[in-house]
Amino acid sequence: MNKNYYAIIMAGGVGSRFWPVSTTEFPKQFHDMLGAGDTLIQKTFSRLSKLIPVENILVLTNEKYNSIVLEQLPLIKQEQVLLEPAMRNTAPCILYASLKIQKQNPDAVMVVAPSDHWIEDENAFTANLQQCFDFSAKENALMTLGIQPTFPNTGFGYIEYDKTDSNSIKKVSQFREKPDYETAKSFLQSGNFLWNGGIFIWSVKSITEAFEKSQPQMNALFQKGLASYNTSAEKTFIEENYALAENISIDYAVMESAKNVYVLPATFDWNDLGTWGSLHEKLDKDDNNNAVVNATVLLNNSSSNIISTAKDKLVIIDGLEDFIVVDKDNVLLIYPKSKEQEIKSIVSQLKK
Repeated sequence: MNKNYYAIIMAGGVGSRFWPVSTTEFPKQFHDMLGAGDTLIQKTFSRLSKLIPVENILVLTNEKYNSIVLEQLPLIKQEQVLLEPAMRNTAPCILYASLKIQKQNPDAVMVVAPSDHWIEDENAFTANLQQCFDFSAKENALMTLGIQPTFPNTGFGYIEYDKTDSNSIKKVSQFREKPDYETAKSFLQSGNFLWNGGIFIWSVKSITEAFEKSQPQMNALFQKGLASYNTSAEKTFIEENYALAENISIDYAVMESAKNVYVLPATFDWNDLGTWGSLHEKLDKDDNNNAVVNATVLLNNSSSNIISTAKDKLVIIDGLEDFIVVDKDNVLLIYPKSKEQEIKSIVSQLKK
């Protein structure tokens, strides 16, 4: 394996739209959401380790998930788990990890990947990632893997590229915010828009230069700790300084203003598993489009539901259509799939 290849797995999110299975104490990336035998972070780690040396895979997560990460990924060591003492979105943690990697290996090229996405064709993913690594090793480029849209989704940001560009790796014209339905339809009709899947590839040189240019204040903050990175003093520096960083995403902080952004349209199938509805799409379904995780069911006059319970729990339903039914510990959720985006606000209400 190429010792210059690195990965950062982003595993600090809460996944509140998957409540009550995903909770602040135990978020969705640590669950086997599809009943496939591995948790989402285990699948992500396995997929990346086909191309990247295990010792070069870092996991970025919140302090409270440290023990869960080490338990679920026994091949990694404590020093590969980067702990965020405060939630500051994706830009600060990516800069922190990039400076650590740069100090260790200035020739590194790296991928930043969410821990909770579902990719079935892992060979196609590996081939796409290799193509991005090859490009990033030679060019001063900030790359992303764009997902071919299959319907006018209003829940994703989009990546627009020049439709006259005949290269397999295309120069990005601009990032577009989550659109309304009509705009999303026009994006699909245009043929040069991709979903922003949040998978980024670049050389450590390119990304640190980009931060230096577009985020000088944040860059100065983390540069102060350079001498401590990869030493016993790193933990103290991060605990004292990390929360001082601006709360901002990598898209806003760097990607949207950079002029050297490129996209490879992905050839693998992809699902961000962001909601119960997206999980329903990936699961096997019965003749009436019902999807079941773990439960034993008896369903009459019921269609297009997703039902998730503890192993072998008997669930009997009659006359229900297009609902989420989740039984988890002391919570029973019965909720319309059409209103699934509101589950996040319910979680917020319950915290008050």
